[in-house]
Amino acid sequence: MQEYLDLVRLVLDRGTRKKSRTGIDTISYFGAHYRVDLAKGFPLLTTKEIVWNSLLHELLWYLSGEDHIRNLRQKTKIWDAWADENGNLETAYGRYWRRFPHPYQDEAGHWRVREVDQIQFVIDTLRKEPTSRRMVVTAWEPGNATTSKLPPCHYSFVFNVQGNRLNCHLTQRSGDIALGIPFNLACYATLTQMLAQETGLEVGHFSHTIVDAHIYTAAPGSGKEAYDHVPGLREQLTREPRPLPRLVIAKKPLAELKFEDFHVEGYNPHPRIKFKVAV
Repeated sequence: MQEYLDLVRLVLDRGTRKKSRTGIDTISYFGAHYRVDLAKGFPLLTTKEIVWNSLLHELLWYLSGEDHIRNLRQKTKIWDAWADENGNLETAYGRYWRRFPHPYQDEAGHWRVREVDQIQFVIDTLRKEPTSRRMVVTAWEPGNATTSKLPPCHYSFVFNVQGNRLNCHLTQRSGDIALGIPFNLACYATLTQMLAQETGLEVGHFSHTIVDAHIYTAAPGSGKEAYDHVPGLREQLTREPRPLPRLVIAKKPLAELKFEDFHVEGYNPHPRIKFKVAV
């Protein structure tokens, strides 16, 4: 997908070297943005193979609203490094998507907390008032962010309808270009298609702003060469993007959709490129 390759070039060409909390340096660019038309195909990268199964399991886990990975880790280990020994995760995106804590005062003046299902709010709004500009979902809870081992990276997204097309804009505070961004792109494209299908709309554009867009890098002889993502990304830049696949989702209510109800058709990527995660 050309938009992704352009993002890679932008960070490599115009980014600056900076240290990171992981101990691995990055090439960092402030305020990157790209936009793709979802009507032209499902944006699963073709310049390297993306592990679709893990991506889909992760998204369905988000939508479950769970705040632990005990079920998820049976399918994929991608969140194991940030969970405790019991599988509890301080920053579980789905917990905030489906059960965001809202403090309020009752009639007696006592403070209480109710949980807000932000995804259901978006669905209800799309049905009742699709022209609304208030379809915002946030995973950023300030109290959690001050203590979490990994506060949400892709922390807020907004849906917007133009004509009969559902668009999504994602804002991300920190984006690992080699590993995270391809997953984020395909994840939110899938979610947009799910909500469009649920509410009788067509897919529109996915727009993505990344505050700190970065590529992990390591100098030869540093002992950290395994974390250097630059060679793999330069390899991708030599590859010609192939036609995008198509995502087919079973015609079921969103709440009833399961893993086997999603099928990617026509996916023909270049070979996989391995990148090591900096934790």
